[in-house]
Amino acid sequence: MQYDFDTVINRKNTNSLKFDFAAERGKPEGLLPMWVADMDFPAPPEVLDDLRQAVAHGIFGYTEAKDPYDQAVIQWFATRYGFTFARQDIIKTPGVVFALAQCVRAFSEIGDSVIIQVPVYYPFYAVVQDNARKLVTNPLVYRAGRYAIDFNDFERKIKDHQVKLFILCSPHNPVARVWTPDELARLNEICTKHGVIVVSDEIHCDFTHPGHTHTCFGLLNERAIIATAPSKTFNLAGLQVANLIIKDTQLHRQLKEEVAKSGYSQLNTLGLLACQSAYTHGGPWLEQLNAYLAKNIRFVKDFLTEHLPKVSLIEPEGTYLLWLDFSAYGLTQAELDRRIIHGAKLWLDHGTMFGAEGEGFERINVACPIVTLQEACARLYREFR
Repeated sequence: MQYDFDTVINRKNTNSLKFDFAAERGKPEGLLPMWVADMDFPAPPEVLDDLRQAVAHGIFGYTEAKDPYDQAVIQWFATRYGFTFARQDIIKTPGVVFALAQCVRAFSEIGDSVIIQVPVYYPFYAVVQDNARKLVTNPLVYRAGRYAIDFNDFERKIKDHQVKLFILCSPHNPVARVWTPDELARLNEICTKHGVIVVSDEIHCDFTHPGHTHTCFGLLNERAIIATAPSKTFNLAGLQVANLIIKDTQLHRQLKEEVAKSGYSQLNTLGLLACQSAYTHGGPWLEQLNAYLAKNIRFVKDFLTEHLPKVSLIEPEGTYLLWLDFSAYGLTQAELDRRIIHGAKLWLDHGTMFGAEGEGFERINVACPIVTLQEACARLYREFR
């Protein structure tokens, strides 16, 4: 079956965070939104068919997942990543960010140190600081257009601050690194040596580009907590379902107790169905989606090379989010944002959202029909040529 990723669907007036909340987010109306990480593509038609049947049934009472749900999750990760686990290893939550906050509370105490690698997805900061933990940062090293891990700094910070918990972003958002097995093994060695619990956010794992392969951190460390969700892969974020894989029985119990304290029990009825359906039927759709995204990324690379050579694209190894370096223009972040918003009339995620290390960068979401991306690039050209 050939899937359609070219049709532009009007998302305005649907209460879309991406399209309908410019004023509430302090932005002028009329911007082309290319910011938050959801796609402008419908979910796979097979998933939509299953959801239509559920809606036609008409009753949305309290729902629990049974064995077919768990087996769909298990098979997806076993088949694609060689990562195997059992039903009892899964904890379901309404989202990965919710889960990260629960992990912070379950595996550290107020005042304890938690380390993250910056620049990074901004909720990483919030789940640490909003829970009164001490935030410790391990800045990634940006050199020759590529990011790398400063392992010496990572270990020194862990020792100096007696770090209890490490939240890993893998693949990394926003710098689009897919960490190699050697890099992950080194991180694991350091964390194991110092008794640091690892929570690995792998929500973007299904988006890796040619020459790069995602390695589940759970293959290296059975005490690690692996956070996954179908939300990015199949554009299901609004249905609120995530799966955490925890093989260690003690850590599993601790997290399960912490989730229970939040008062959250049964997940979204349609979310559970959509997750099961996507992991059961969504493989061919994802394969075509990744091919489409590869073409979009190639378009941006070629466009920048030909028309905006002062904008450097950090070569993406994973995700559908591109990290653009505008530093050659010599603008402050405020000046850059002003030109992006009021000149190009685009809504991107400004670099310092992800930490001070993002100064001079912008993140753009290319998971959209090519005509939308062409318009976004044309707007950048008119403003920055």
